[in-house]
Amino acid sequence: MNVEYEYALGQNIRRLRIQLGLTQEQVAAQLQVRGCDVTRSALAKIEVGQRHIYPDEIRLLREILKVSYDELFI
Repeated sequence: MNVEYEYALGQNIRRLRIQLGLTQEQVAAQLQVRGCDVTRSALAKIEVGQRHIYPDEIRLLREILKVSYDELFI
């Protein structure tokens, strides 16, 4: 995957998370409750483009952040 695109996606996830007033810890906890083993540290790496994001994580992040796929991938 394109490193620049991963960084841009991560920054968008961060922006959306902050808009909702959620911490990385809160989002990671919601992912874990939904069956996705993502730690706060892993989420931080996703947000700065240092970790790949998997399809199940994308689906759950879309639900948690209450956005469409189009909004997530801007």
